[in-house]
Amino acid sequence: MNEVVLQRSTEAVEPKTLVEGAYQRLRRDIIEGIHPPGEKLRVEHLKDHYEVGAGTLREALLLLVTDALVVAQGQRGFRVAPISIEDFEDITRTRLLLETEALRQSIQFGGEDWEATVVAAFHRLSRAEEKLSDNDSQAAEEWERRNRAFHEALISASPSRWIRHFQNILYQQSERYRRLSLFSMPIARDIHAEHLALFNASLARDATRATSILTEHILRTLDAVKRLPSDFFNTKRKA
Repeated sequence: MNEVVLQRSTEAVEPKTLVEGAYQRLRRDIIEGIHPPGEKLRVEHLKDHYEVGAGTLREALLLLVTDALVVAQGQRGFRVAPISIEDFEDITRTRLLLETEALRQSIQFGGEDWEATVVAAFHRLSRAEEKLSDNDSQAAEEWERRNRAFHEALISASPSRWIRHFQNILYQQSERYRRLSLFSMPIARDIHAEHLALFNASLARDATRATSILTEHILRTLDAVKRLPSDFFNTKRKA
């Protein structure tokens, strides 16, 4: 089961089955807010939109339940999982515990291949950051993928697959919240400068500085989300 989750978390892979395709499209639409928190996901309506059968769509929804993006309500169907500041704080604090340790291990054990992976991921992320602009959803999607790839590259030399596995789950959970603040920018920040500092400290093998920068980087996103208007977290419920 854990190996399946690890494979399913990769966004860029082409779907091999109808279930996988429906899962990827639904997941993207939930994260982007097309299906907002609390919305009832009616199989009889969604199956036509996603052009799959009811059974296929239910299987995709069950995969999203394991991702904690959808809530199953027994015989009443499915809803998009709610969001809250308290939930994001919990996600963030737990992610910090795992990701800083994974980064420390990568700096200790990573060789030239790890360095090359980090350099390539940072270069791609930097190019994506140059394209970010207000109301450009395509650029935001590209940035999100490359941001995730950069963070994964930084911890890729950690010998603990369990740390990397659970960090991946937490990163996915934080994605919905991060997107809320990506264009709103409730606090002034230079995200590229934050990534550059993290990149330089990691390649310099300065684990203490790198983990400190990573901690501040992640906590600034939490701070940004906290400053959003309260209506960003209203749970939308449809009968």
